[in-house]
Amino acid sequence: MTRHTTRALLGTGALLLTGALALTACGSGFTDDTAGGGDGELTSSDDALSVLIGSSGEAETAAVEEAVAAWSEESGIDAEVQVANDLPQQLSQGFAAGSPPDVFYLATEALAGYAGNGSILPYGDLLENKDDFYPSLVENFTFEDEFYCAPKDFSTLQLIINKGLWDAAGLTDADIPTTWDQLAEVAATLTTGGVTGLAFGPEYQRIGAFMAQAGGQLVSDDGTQAVANSPENVEALTYVQEQMNAGSFAYSSDLDAGWGGEAFGKQLSAMTIEGNWITGAMTNDFPDVEYVVAELPEGPAGQGTMQFTNCWGMAADSPNQQGALELIEYLTSAEQQLAFSEAFGPMPSVESAAEQWTSDNPELAPFLAGADYAQGVPTNDGIAAVITDFNASLEGLKTGDPQQILDTVQSNVEAVVG
Repeated sequence: MTRHTTRALLGTGALLLTGALALTACGSGFTDDTAGGGDGELTSSDDALSVLIGSSGEAETAAVEEAVAAWSEESGIDAEVQVANDLPQQLSQGFAAGSPPDVFYLATEALAGYAGNGSILPYGDLLENKDDFYPSLVENFTFEDEFYCAPKDFSTLQLIINKGLWDAAGLTDADIPTTWDQLAEVAATLTTGGVTGLAFGPEYQRIGAFMAQAGGQLVSDDGTQAVANSPENVEALTYVQEQMNAGSFAYSSDLDAGWGGEAFGKQLSAMTIEGNWITGAMTNDFPDVEYVVAELPEGPAGQGTMQFTNCWGMAADSPNQQGALELIEYLTSAEQQLAFSEAFGPMPSVESAAEQWTSDNPELAPFLAGADYAQGVPTNDGIAAVITDFNASLEGLKTGDPQQILDTVQSNVEAVVG
């Protein structure tokens, strides 16, 4: 077990987990929309570019503003960054009013809706660095065989361990769990008066890691079949339920904490399941808590975790698509992504930055290792509403029926998969 070195990081991945599921683009219910897209030559003009982002905090805002300003000075094209209070809503309103931003953060679950009605431009194959992105991220932003937009960064979930509580319980590096049975065992050992062994958010975006480890998912790999109520997913939810009833697992909300990182930072739990954005929260809010990051243990089907990402979307109606493309290439270069990582915590979406990122962040290497086996949030149009409903059901998992919960999810997923 290596000691974590505190750094000034704040993760953008939290954006996905706290608000991006409120999809307000077309297809926000349990329905399907027809597909569409854009083609032809890129527009070009002297028009300034507008950039809309959803920021995790001051560090991310400052980093993006600085990068865009540097590109603007170099290119001679004016560009302005706007920080959204509610990104899905403001983006939807911009398209509805016929005045969308030129460039913007776009979540995986929003892609199909905007691509389906032709609101966004599929520019992915025009990128000079298109072959440098992790294949799984390219897949996240591919709709009807078209690579739509450049992944701006990504995050995975792994196991975060409180070193002080771990040592106090007499546990060593050899006890870091590599299986579900071992995770249950160390969670029980760490559960003492006022401290729960493992806590995490009451949502698919955390429990989905157990589903992946069991070999389950919500939608088939090709995106055409609902598989939410599979035996593998039932096994995953049952395992979590059993540990919750044993008292060694808990939801962060049951510990009066807003999210897993808060429960962990306040030492209400000895472990949590979070993404690399937790580093910023620990640095800013809980600097005295020592912790280490380990890969999540294997389940019945092997290793599994969740992957979260946004892309740089481009409006099909932008009058300066060529300028927007050049800006996006600048923002997704290895050098700029490493600068973003230093500033606020996300992992670069390009493979050419992996070696340098690992060298700069050896204590966080398990997060990058997860890229090899991570499972993304489904991208079917309307899936956001399904997941919101699923999360509401998961709040009652401790006393609920896993099969019944998943049967309901199955029906909802079938409606959007068609």
